[in-house]
Amino acid sequence: MTTLAAVDCGTNSLRLLISRVEVVDGVLEITELHRLMEIVRLGQGVDATGMLAPEALERVREALTKYAELMQVERVQAVRMVATSATRDASNRDDFFAMTREILAPWGAEAEVISGDEEAALSFRGAVDDLEPELGPYCVIDVGGGSTEVIVGDHDGTVAGSDSVAMGSVRLTERFLQASPPTAEQVQEARSYVAELADEIIAKVPVDKARTIVGCAGTFTTLSALAQGLETYDPEAIHLSQLRFGALRALTASVVETDAESLAANPVMHPKRADVFAGGSIIVDGLMDMFEALPLSEAAKEEQRFFYISEKDILDGIVASLVDTHIAVSYTHL
Repeated sequence: MTTLAAVDCGTNSLRLLISRVEVVDGVLEITELHRLMEIVRLGQGVDATGMLAPEALERVREALTKYAELMQVERVQAVRMVATSATRDASNRDDFFAMTREILAPWGAEAEVISGDEEAALSFRGAVDDLEPELGPYCVIDVGGGSTEVIVGDHDGTVAGSDSVAMGSVRLTERFLQASPPTAEQVQEARSYVAELADEIIAKVPVDKARTIVGCAGTFTTLSALAQGLETYDPEAIHLSQLRFGALRALTASVVETDAESLAANPVMHPKRADVFAGGSIIVDGLMDMFEALPLSEAAKEEQRFFYISEKDILDGIVASLVDTHIAVSYTHL
């Protein structure tokens, strides 16, 4: 039995997954022990200044220290921490890496910057894990704080194409959506920006080949919780739920017209996500526009007119990568 931990440091949140891994009679069994999230807003102001703010680094330090204490309690044997959009180009990113190296010293680990392509591949691996293979090819979309990853592939991990584009909920909010709720002019500027990047996605990724669209990470999962009218955030109710485009457009329109304070009052909304949620919703709208504009048959379009929502994402992909490294036996993954 091996206990593994994955840490994902994105532009908006710092997340932890601790899993126990066993191989029983050649069958791999992965048991989730803890899945935690802290909104640390590491990307605060990075788009404008090119630097990680000292207060943002301190928020990461506090959250990561708590995670490390829990990993010690659970006797975690190996850790992988990935850092995505906010740290790729920050001029003071060495301060961030030194801090993670200090905290993760018991495991000889530190944060590693991964490319947009690897980020997409890890998200894909986690997101499709619980979906039926015959639903593929899949298009997995991970909307983050600073970037959005799009990858098309099959259940066995064969990738047909991927792209990472510089549109995320924090980035759109800081660049375009200064008012709360945003003005019509601000919304239109944000929509135009998303549409340009959607054209880039179409040029690089064969999204027209996907049979099933999968949305993962906080924007999508929170939209699902709102659509279902949940009284509390319930991962089991959200995982593998479906959001049809028509109803989802009505929901995102309502989100964009609502101020952050009112959004934060909803019990399914993480209060520190509320101020960037309109930005994430505008991205989702632009992605629906992208899919609906594809030159597909009516039958194919019907298959593409909803999102499967996955609670599994890059964290699960990171654990899977650790399994590949640390579980040195032949196994079948259920």
